[in-house]
Amino acid sequence: MDADVAVIGTGTMGSMALWRLARAGIDAIGFEQFGVGHDRSAAGGESRIFRTAYKEGPEYVPTLLRAYELWRELEAESGRDLLTLTGGLMIGDLEEGGMRNVLASIERFGLSHEILDGTQMAGRYPQHTLFPGEAAVLDRLAGVLRPEFAVISATLRARRLGARVISGTPVVAVEPSSDGVTVRAGGRDHRFAQAVITAGPWTARFAPELARHVSPRKIVMTWYMADDPAAYVPAAFPIFIREHRGVGMFGIPSLDGGSVKVALSDTYGDVGEADDLDHNVAPGDLATVNEAVAACLPGLVPQPIRVSAHMDAYTTDKHALVGALPGARNTWLLGGFSGHGFKMAPAFGQIAADLVQHGETTLPIDHLDPGRFLTA
Repeated sequence: MDADVAVIGTGTMGSMALWRLARAGIDAIGFEQFGVGHDRSAAGGESRIFRTAYKEGPEYVPTLLRAYELWRELEAESGRDLLTLTGGLMIGDLEEGGMRNVLASIERFGLSHEILDGTQMAGRYPQHTLFPGEAAVLDRLAGVLRPEFAVISATLRARRLGARVISGTPVVAVEPSSDGVTVRAGGRDHRFAQAVITAGPWTARFAPELARHVSPRKIVMTWYMADDPAAYVPAAFPIFIREHRGVGMFGIPSLDGGSVKVALSDTYGDVGEADDLDHNVAPGDLATVNEAVAACLPGLVPQPIRVSAHMDAYTTDKHALVGALPGARNTWLLGGFSGHGFKMAPAFGQIAADLVQHGETTLPIDHLDPGRFLTA
């Protein structure tokens, strides 16, 4: 055996899995086709949101709370600042499905929050324009994550704890059998007792039976210049998520003293093959987000000064694939996070380590079972 466990892909989830495996004393090797901290998939773009009042469903809250603890743990172990709490505004109609999930998360788990009507928002957060029927829920345990720093920090910490990383080496195949797992990479066969597949947009390559239900999609990040930069610093401008006239968007305070990240929650279409992501963004593709910025954030110039393209794997129900690879008892799949996995990454790293060690985890993942698509 080359090691106890192979981790296929050391981006968002793989770096955290490698860290938690190494921290548990498990001999692990990570395979990375690019370099540590690369921006070829979902982890780039300077910033990501952390939040706990969760519009995707209250079933995620225990994982989010564990992720918060682990973000702080990784900061302590790495000596890097990775999560800045700013609070988070969830804006919309309180009767709409996503906002109802936000309120259900708060009620079920006693999350610290405040509900603000239009008048209160105008007084406290005048950067936003609210329209009739809209309100905001302030999630106090929310803020900004630094994705590139986080991936690098987890990987470096894993290495210091004894893990190894083979970078610049695409994995050709992962072949589970009754006596272990063969990983074909770098012109040779590597043998492991178990494997964890954290391949991001390449998930379907290693789980072909799920290919109809998971595919890479293009994500575009956009930054806008503020008329008054001081109004958009982290202390004054919480992260936000809102739905306006059928357009979902999110925003993050300025980290560079002038530009504010505001982008669509939706994707910019299927990529096809993950190797073929086109990083170019046509000006016409930005019309929807520019119009939303003009309507909802009048203090921003509604044409972006910076644009970057990324991708993530999306499932047909927009919930991840976490559990045993179908047909294998020694290979675990974590993929298809559908654009909302980064905030929970260290908790999913812990879940991967739990599955390797015990075949189960105490965190709720039943709704993420990959097998749900094969029995539907």
